[in-house]
Amino acid sequence: MGGFGMGTRGSRFQDSMFGGFGGPESMFEGLGGGATMGPRKAKPVENRLPCTLEELYKGSTKKMKISRNIADVSGKTLPVEEILTIKIKPGWKKGTKITFPEKGHEEPNVVPADLIFVVDEKPHDVYKRDGNDLVVTQKISLNEALTGYTVNLTTLDGRNLSIPINDVIKPGYEKVVPNEGMPLTKEPGKKGNLRIKFDIKFPSRLTAEQKAGMKNLLTG
Repeated sequence: MGGFGMGTRGSRFQDSMFGGFGGPESMFEGLGGGATMGPRKAKPVENRLPCTLEELYKGSTKKMKISRNIADVSGKTLPVEEILTIKIKPGWKKGTKITFPEKGHEEPNVVPADLIFVVDEKPHDVYKRDGNDLVVTQKISLNEALTGYTVNLTTLDGRNLSIPINDVIKPGYEKVVPNEGMPLTKEPGKKGNLRIKFDIKFPSRLTAEQKAGMKNLLTG
């Protein structure tokens, strides 16, 4: 009896059936064996993290309260609140990002989004930041510019600085104090510079006597 006839003829049928797919193995790979099918991940969620210049100078710890939905085993979502701890490192700059993986809302068949906090610097009354440097502008009179001036400052960590200026202070003059700027995050113990600029207030008018005195002073 011929049985099922799966000899040479059966082999030809198999070759013909799978010929257009590159063989049985490639056909099943095309059906998903070669691709990773899984839940998509939600887009990251960014939030501003306002920090004072003092916090970025000394370092700080912030507690952030978040509300998000989590899914139980049945797929039902429930609102929860969590407290996240962020440790601010001395020297961090505006734009620094702190990522909490998968702390976004939970949904069926979706990997929760990463929650990202982005450092933002609050304006300071005295100092402005320029990279790793701190810049301060002092308003002085023409008399102080010509005869000498002492800059008195309170640093961001509470120290008192007294910096005598014995040079004649001309427009555009800048006093640089090394190692009194912002900490360098990647080089512990090092800091940028403190740069002191001056806004010289010129008198709106002078009497004839004052003009004569200035002329004698400057030409004598």
